Amino acid sequence: MLEAIGKVYGYETETLGMGAADRLRHHQANSGPVIAELYRWIEEQFGEKLVEPNSSLGQALRYLQRHRKELTKFLSLVKIPLDNNAAERALKPVVLMRKNSMFYKSEHGASISDLLMSLIESCRLNEVNAWHYLLTLVSRAAEVRKNPSAFLPWNYRREELARAA
Repeated sequence: MLEAIGKVYGYETETLGMGAADRLRHHQANSGPVIAELYRWIEEQFGEKLVEPNSSLGQALRYLQRHRKELTKFLSLVKIPLDNNAAERALKPVVLMRKNSMFYKSEHGASISDLLMSLIESCRLNEVNAWHYLLTLVSRAAEVRKNPSAFLPWNYRREELARAA
């Protein structure tokens, strides 16, 4: 099973630089047969009673069976990603923040932390060095108060690039 999934991700790597329609055709031609064989193998495991349905593996295989339609959308629709890892990575800081916020001593401390997390994530999305950005905000506080929009991460990035050029 892991070998099959590895092959599909290998085919995904081959699609780098391809247009969405070409990527779809590539996956249909290459990943489609691998996925079909994987699901045939899963059926065989249950059909020949090689896997206990209530075991961890059995439950995982049942999950794959129940969600086949959703898990194989990348074989039928253009622009559907192979996985949702990007979304998972985006949510991770929020989940960690929620967990850590239980230890703040005041509501004000938690709100400041939320603000900083939002700024840092905005910096990451705009390819801005968060440490330099926050230092700039502190060192140029008077300018920030006069013209806050100039210091938003997406505007700061343009200023940063202009200075480097």
